[in-house]
Amino acid sequence: MKTASGARQQKRIDELMEQAGQALTDTKYFEAERLAHDALRQAHGLRDYDRMARIALPLQEARRQKRLAAMDADHIYLFDRAPGEGEQVKIEPGCWLVQPPMVGADGRSLREEADRLEIPVLVIVREPTTQLGRWPVVMIGPVTVRTQIPPAEELTCEWFLEASEALGDEAMEQVDSELAAAVRVDRLLDRLETLPEHEKLHQALADACRAAQRECAENERDREKSGKKKKKKPADNS
Repeated sequence: MKTASGARQQKRIDELMEQAGQALTDTKYFEAERLAHDALRQAHGLRDYDRMARIALPLQEARRQKRLAAMDADHIYLFDRAPGEGEQVKIEPGCWLVQPPMVGADGRSLREEADRLEIPVLVIVREPTTQLGRWPVVMIGPVTVRTQIPPAEELTCEWFLEASEALGDEAMEQVDSELAAAVRVDRLLDRLETLPEHEKLHQALADACRAAQRECAENERDREKSGKKKKKKPADNS
């Protein structure tokens, strides 16, 4: 049953999405992402799966445009030492490889600061080379996602995109497709928070939200049927 408070929250979500849509039209992609992300979190709090599914794709588009801007900058930066006292990392548009001794938390902080400054970046964090000569790549967030890829023969923007895709694919594989749709929504959302640049995660989340909405509708129908049966008076056999 929809409450007055829930209706107000849904109206607020719709207003946020109207603003996000306008920001997309105006090519204000960072603003569009912030608004759509806020709407997604609020819709998740209400377990409003229908709205979540509709929000996921505009959010994906805003993030896609940010990623394209980072790649179009065609600059590659290495982040492999902590800033000294009084120093700050000067963040520029482009692709950033965070490598030892820096760790996953440094990569996340770099991306968050770039978002705060509205600078488009694509960040990949790599850990020390394994004994088999592979590069573990990682990103941390509500969950940690890690996979291994061949070392880069040459650092190019295309390599960064491939590494990002490998991380996102690993994140999706972590979510069992046999789980209840509502559980998949929660797990996919956690992984999207960790890897917001991965397009297929947005699509998988939207699909899971639609499935969860169907599950909710089916459960509601079952409850209504059960309620009607209970209201039936037992036969008088006296």
